[in-house]
Amino acid sequence: DGYFYHMMKQCRFSSKDLQGIEFIDSYVFNQAEYIRFNSTVGKFVGYTEHGVNNAEAWNSDAGILAQERGELERVCKQHAPIHYSA
Repeated sequence: DGYFYHMMKQCRFSSKDLQGIEFIDSYVFNQAEYIRFNSTVGKFVGYTEHGVNNAEAWNSDAGILAQERGELERVCKQHAPIHYSA
């Protein structure tokens, strides 16, 4: 019993071309995703009232958006050769 909070960052590889990589950063509370950053969309999207409020705040902060957008290069594209070799 209690509350469940989970944050998941993932890289989705749809092809061996580095342009086909997508970075997803999801925030979940009590098994319901309430906000997500998607590198294809380029911003946060809220799925609940709390998530929409957070998305508006985070999307208006250029530093937060730059950090999230940079994760595609720093994490996903750096590790793509390891993913493709497996």
